[in-house]
Amino acid sequence: MFDKVLIANRGEIALRIHRACREMGIQTVAVHSTADSDAMHVRLADESVCIGPPPARDSYLNIPSILSAATIAGADAIHPGYGFLSENARFAEAVEAHGFTFIGPTPDHIRMMGDKIVAKQTAHELGLPLVPGSPGPVGSLEEIVALGEKIGWPVLIKAVAGGGGRGMKVVDGPADAAEAFSLARTEAKAAFSNDSVYVEKYLGARRHIEIQVLGDGRGEGIHLGERDCSLQRRHQKVLEEAPSPALNAEQRQRIGELAAAAVRRLKYRGAGTLEFLFQDGEFYFIEMNTRLQVEHPITEAVTGIDLVREQIRIAAGGPLGLSQKDIVIQGHAIECRINAENPETFIPSPGKVIDYHPPGGLGVRVDSGLYAGYSIPPFYDSMVAKLIVSGPSRNECLMRLRRSLEEFVIGGIETTIPLHQKIIQQHIHWLERLVGLKK
Repeated sequence: MFDKVLIANRGEIALRIHRACREMGIQTVAVHSTADSDAMHVRLADESVCIGPPPARDSYLNIPSILSAATIAGADAIHPGYGFLSENARFAEAVEAHGFTFIGPTPDHIRMMGDKIVAKQTAHELGLPLVPGSPGPVGSLEEIVALGEKIGWPVLIKAVAGGGGRGMKVVDGPADAAEAFSLARTEAKAAFSNDSVYVEKYLGARRHIEIQVLGDGRGEGIHLGERDCSLQRRHQKVLEEAPSPALNAEQRQRIGELAAAAVRRLKYRGAGTLEFLFQDGEFYFIEMNTRLQVEHPITEAVTGIDLVREQIRIAAGGPLGLSQKDIVIQGHAIECRINAENPETFIPSPGKVIDYHPPGGLGVRVDSGLYAGYSIPPFYDSMVAKLIVSGPSRNECLMRLRRSLEEFVIGGIETTIPLHQKIIQQHIHWLERLVGLKK
């Protein structure tokens, strides 16, 4: 096992990794920009190293600085968290080339799944169902129109190196194709330095279902059930739950077994997530995330398995330690992403946190690096907390979530807590009408 792990990230995920390490008796090293000197994970880590100024390109994306910090601190391994360099194959290669262990998949698997076209081709070879679309990048307007006529409108233009909805455009028909093609390529170039795009059939009434997997890198692999991430804004997830209320037992077993078999055939190492669209009883593979997901706590809540601990164990060379029959889904869990944003305009709201009171009680978990007096910097993602509730049933989760949101106080800045309150209240009203509790 490792003696010391460097956490190459910030915010709530850096704190989450720190906690798992400390519970395993592992020392931690926090890296931080000058804007994050007072961050909670920096305060709690055994050691901290400043790696640059606030812009992410000069700090959290600065590979030489992170490797230098690991060398100075004498770390054994580096955990990338999510975002930043977590799915950067070049970073994973550099980590291992410098004698550290990368707590994540192999560089080859990161590279394979980071290219959406290669990922789709690999998924096809692994027997996973695909969304109808182009076999590779499209290079002209004529190709898009021809595909639209073949597979049916509307279609979706997506960035080959994309994610988070960037470089993604829905095209309703031939008249809209030219503008969408141009915008998608421009966004893809700006976001990923790669303007290649491909086309898929746009599924309108779909659910977004993802399967959590673990592999030991030697041919053993399991799944830990599904998460439903269908509630999104501009392709960004807002609320997630596990298990999905849209799947029945047969569908759940079928897609889980397909995902686990794919992990075994790939000889995948560590934690990963296979994402699917689900419509009319059918699943369609869209991508694989070769890292820990933001929404991983809801899987932990319904399985009782610490995914970060498992990542660290596997990276240290340990066996998987779990078989599929060990995975038992119990109850239900829902996660709300709390952002420092205006709940109506979604304009970011960085600033000083005057009051901070997280909710508590049975089945309530808050992952956050906030504290009263902390100043949220304006340079990074606006998510500042995750509220996770669990309970015996979905209905009880919703009621617990409503109560928890009422208790949650983050003063001094605007947050999306009011937005989540409206969403949950609408769910509860719908359920009350469904079971006749309200006249």
